[in-house]
Amino acid sequence: MPFSIALVTSSYRGDLERCRLLCDSVDRFVTGHAIHYILVEAADLAAFRVFEGPKRRVVCERDILPVWLRPIPDPLDRRRRLWLSPFGLPLRGWHVQQLRRIAMGAAMAEDVLVSLDSDVVFVRPFDVGHFRQGEAVRFYRRAEGLAAVEPARRAEHERWARRAARLLGLAREPVPAATYITTLIAWRRDTVRDMLARIARTTHRPAMMALVSSRALSECTIYGRFVDEAEERPERHVATDERLCAVYWDGPPLDEAGLERFLTGLSREQVALGLQSFTGTDPAIIRRVVGI
Repeated sequence: MPFSIALVTSSYRGDLERCRLLCDSVDRFVTGHAIHYILVEAADLAAFRVFEGPKRRVVCERDILPVWLRPIPDPLDRRRRLWLSPFGLPLRGWHVQQLRRIAMGAAMAEDVLVSLDSDVVFVRPFDVGHFRQGEAVRFYRRAEGLAAVEPARRAEHERWARRAARLLGLAREPVPAATYITTLIAWRRDTVRDMLARIARTTHRPAMMALVSSRALSECTIYGRFVDEAEERPERHVATDERLCAVYWDGPPLDEAGLERFLTGLSREQVALGLQSFTGTDPAIIRRVVGI
């Protein structure tokens, strides 16, 4: 039975040009998907409408998130946004981008979600059917990934794992050695729905209320621990530690020479770059070097 696959990107106005570059690279290099959804807050909707087309739709977060989760300008930095709810502390944009992906994964008509950050750019041809293996979906799992996390960030990863355990009713200790976080990954719609149902049963409240109650949030960790420890449907997934996107996580902005060196270091399976927006690498430079 064929899977229908949707690309899903959660973005915001500050990443508009990066998202434009992502869309152009998808249109040039990516095949096999039914549609590309771009998820934004209501205030950014008009700016992103220019990206819509036969296989791309811009979705307002108001259509997928609860009405009680609302954005306001950050009183300490008017360039930023906070999201308020009655059920936890104010959330930042990166928290809400995760919530949008979870909500879209449950609400969409397609069978599989392929998550793309808006600072990803494809540089090689890629058919998203790659994520299918028989009737199963490849999902990212690095068996001893926690040991490879930089020491300064390990405590945060452990907090994410413990929070996932609380939400899913799993053992909080010991923290699993596996990690599930990377760029360019696939989720199943049926698994997302089952995961949210499990969170609701465990916490005795609607799943989204439980998710917003803490800032310790990693959607990839929640999904990964659910698949590994709670789903009990081994036929749905095949674990892989294949990293399809090479990520430049931190460091100074890359110039053309630096970006060209980064490109030459791609492994055979890597089809995209993830140049984190906070490094300040100019999208125009990326466009020139990649040739889009």
